[in-house]
Amino acid sequence: MLVGLCICAGKSSVAEYLVEQQAFSKLYLARTIATPLVGKSASQARVPGCDHTTAETSVGDKTFSTVEALIDFVTKRWQQRWVTTDIGDESVLEMLSRRPFFILVSVDAPVSIRWRRFKGRCERYNQQPPTLESFVVRNDDHLYNSVHGLAKLIDRAEVRLVNSTSSLEQLHEALKELNMANEQRLRPSWDQYFMQLASLAAQRSNCMKRRVGCVLVREKRVISTGYNGTPRNLRNCNEGGCPRCNDGHGAGVGLSTCLCIHAEENALLEAGRERIREGSILYCDTIKITQVGISEVVYSQGYSMDQETAAVFAEGGVRLRQFSPPRKGLVHLNHPAEAGEIGASEGLVTIASVRIREVGL
Repeated sequence: MLVGLCICAGKSSVAEYLVEQQAFSKLYLARTIATPLVGKSASQARVPGCDHTTAETSVGDKTFSTVEALIDFVTKRWQQRWVTTDIGDESVLEMLSRRPFFILVSVDAPVSIRWRRFKGRCERYNQQPPTLESFVVRNDDHLYNSVHGLAKLIDRAEVRLVNSTSSLEQLHEALKELNMANEQRLRPSWDQYFMQLASLAAQRSNCMKRRVGCVLVREKRVISTGYNGTPRNLRNCNEGGCPRCNDGHGAGVGLSTCLCIHAEENALLEAGRERIREGSILYCDTIKITQVGISEVVYSQGYSMDQETAAVFAEGGVRLRQFSPPRKGLVHLNHPAEAGEIGASEGLVTIASVRIREVGL
C-alpha cells in the first residue's frame, strides 16, 4: 500500500502518525520545483517547518529521482506500507493512480487557520509574516492557478481531511478511527463491491420518492440487478407515471395506490425462481422486502420499518445485516464520538476534533 498525502495543512503530521503508529515507511521524491509563495515570509524567504520541501528530511535509499523509480520500488514491495508527501502536480499523480496499491489523501484547512499557523511559524523563526490579505492571494494562486494549482489534486483524493483544531492527541485518535491502512480502500471487499453495484443500479431509478438499487448474488456471482420504478410499458414515475409519488404524499401515506415496483422485486423477477437457490444474497442500499429462497440480506441505509422488517426476516430464517464501507470523501477531524454513527455514507463525515500542531499551513 502506498498512501500519497497532498496539499499543505498538516500532511507531514499525518505521515508521522502513519510511520509511528501504523508501521508505514516514508518515501521521498526528489523535487526541483521552488517553494511556493504561500510557504514564504513577507520578504519571500522560505520558512522552515513547512510541508513543501523534502531536502531537510529525506533519507538516502528512500529518496527517488523520478516517480518511475519510486513506483518500481513500491511495486516490488506493495504488501508493505508506504507513505509519501511529495505529490506536487498532476503528472506525478497520474502515474501513481494507475497502480492498484495507491490511494490519494488530501489534508486541508480553512485559510484563516492556515494563516494563523503560518504567522506563528514565521514569528518563531524571526521572519516577518505576510499579511492575511497577501497570504490569501498566495494561497489562491497555490490552489487555483490554471497551470500549477493543486485544487485539482484535492478533487481526485479518495479521502479529503479537513484539519482545523489543535490537539495532536486528538489527531491520532481521529486517524486511528479512520484507519487509513484498511486494505479495502485499495480493493473493495465482496460486500463493498456488490453494494457499489447496487448503488450504481439505483442511478437508473425513476421513482420520485427514493432511489433504490438491488443486486442478487449467489456464490459471488451476480444473478440479476434491479431498481425501483413503474412497471414495464407504463410511463416512468418521473414522467408522471405514478400519481402517488408525484403528489408529494408523506412516508406511509397512500401506499396502496403506488404503482412503483421495489428494486428487490425487480431483481427477483429478473432472476426467476429457478436461479435463486439456498445461499443467495440480496444486496440493497435500502431494504424493504424479500422472498423466494434468499438466505441473507445486506443493506447500507436504514428505512422507517427497520424493526418490523428485521422481525419478519428473523421469522423467515433470513440473515439481515448492515454494511458500512471505509470512510471516503470529506472528513472533518472533530467529534470522535460521532465517528461510528454516520452509517455508510461517503460524503461529509465527522471523525475527531483536531488541528495538526506546528506542521503545515
